Amino acid sequence: MRDAVLSGPELFPARPRGRAHVAQEGAGPATADEEITVTALTVGPAEAEAAVRKALQMGADKAVHVQDDAIAGSDAVATSLVLAKAIEKIGVPELIVGGLASTDGGMSVVPAMLAERLGLPQVTLAAVVETQGDQVRIKRDGDTATEVIGGTLPLVLSVTDQSGEARYPSFKGIMAAKKKPLEALTLADIGVDASEVGLEAAWTKVEATSARPPRTAGEIVKDEDGSGATALVDFLASKKFI
Repeated sequence: MRDAVLSGPELFPARPRGRAHVAQEGAGPATADEEITVTALTVGPAEAEAAVRKALQMGADKAVHVQDDAIAGSDAVATSLVLAKAIEKIGVPELIVGGLASTDGGMSVVPAMLAERLGLPQVTLAAVVETQGDQVRIKRDGDTATEVIGGTLPLVLSVTDQSGEARYPSFKGIMAAKKKPLEALTLADIGVDASEVGLEAAWTKVEATSARPPRTAGEIVKDEDGSGATALVDFLASKKFI
């Protein structure tokens, strides 16, 4: 049996391209004799259940939701701990797939931390994913170069929003998801002490927030005497845009 776990805030990423659709179909191309199980995993409050239910609607076989009041305020370090313990509880699969980043933290580090905790190799921030047997190869686009990185299963894979087309639940998938199992776990179930998570245990904290100032009227630059370009450059320089 081949298994795959989808984890993290963006737990059901866009479908990777290649011989196998990794996020949906598990750890590589299946044969007629193989059975692949895809498990959607998330950590969060009651509202987070909607995320794994949507994953079930899009094809995942089962879902796990770790919910505990003590988790509130956890940073990336604690989140990776909870995810790792939950994965160990349900069984470490051949492939763990995570998304790019959460919309609130935006750190893009949980998949790497998860790989370290589980002792698995990692191929992260994939724009393109290809698989052949137990081999996974990705293309990662950076600011100055594009890297091609490969790994052998089992491993942790994370993808960006460039990895494939967005997928949406079908009516058939929505109806089928109602019969799929969704398991709820607490910190006690996965063997994590409450003192290891939450705001008090966080290595990073938000010290202050402030409201965005109201927008002001824009400045119009007129080029009546040929000085428009100079005025525009002066404006950009004053705002330290150039």
